[in-house]
Amino acid sequence: MGFGYKQWVGSFYPAGMNAKSYLSHYSQHFDSVEIDSTFYGIPRVEQLQKWENSTPKKFKFCLKTPRQITHEQPLHISIEQMQLFLERVQVLEDKLGAVLIQFGPEFTVQYQEDLQIFLSQLPKHIRYAVEFRHRSWVQPETAVLLQNHNCCFVSADYIHLPKEIVHTTDFLYCRFIGPHGQYATKDKELVDLTPELNSWHQKITPYFDKVSNIFCYFNNDFSGHSPATCNRFRKIVGLPDREIRPLQQGRLF
Repeated sequence: MGFGYKQWVGSFYPAGMNAKSYLSHYSQHFDSVEIDSTFYGIPRVEQLQKWENSTPKKFKFCLKTPRQITHEQPLHISIEQMQLFLERVQVLEDKLGAVLIQFGPEFTVQYQEDLQIFLSQLPKHIRYAVEFRHRSWVQPETAVLLQNHNCCFVSADYIHLPKEIVHTTDFLYCRFIGPHGQYATKDKELVDLTPELNSWHQKITPYFDKVSNIFCYFNNDFSGHSPATCNRFRKIVGLPDREIRPLQQGRLF
């Protein structure tokens, strides 16, 4: 979740690397990134083009919907801003993996009708993953609602939510989120969560032949250093190992 962390310098990014080179370096190790900065506002076209130009052909971006749309105003008046956001992010073309629509804990199932209307107005050619942070959404009707709109139910390893897969479309979206600010540093794993990762591997394995993609993202609060944890999970699921050994940069950088 994100790539622009200065505390990754020396442990993931080479010492002395310019921040403008972070994404290019990141994309040599990982196939996708979840962009959190879009939560704070619709990105400029120039920024999207820089991201697109800095990454390999098959790299995927998943972008978080701006908070103005999902958190700061009712959904029924947010559709115009959402359509503007979606029009803008299509600059990424084939590199757009999915749009994450994350709702806050105050967004309860009482807004189910508003959500249904909102989803019905979204362009159908874009993938959407919907994350709920209130337990009232943990019911079969939620899965049916998302299935009807071809949206993915986000599975989250989050302290207040059940840790389960709810299969609603042709891809899975998993987010591994620790308590905010629980670690003072972000440069190394501070706890080994291999047992939890093995458990998640068992949860997603039955869907390998049922979906086209599985997006899995980690934040630094999960175990201290998300690149290392992501690499650990990659080994568990049997993907090729890309060992993280940052080299020292020369003076030109």
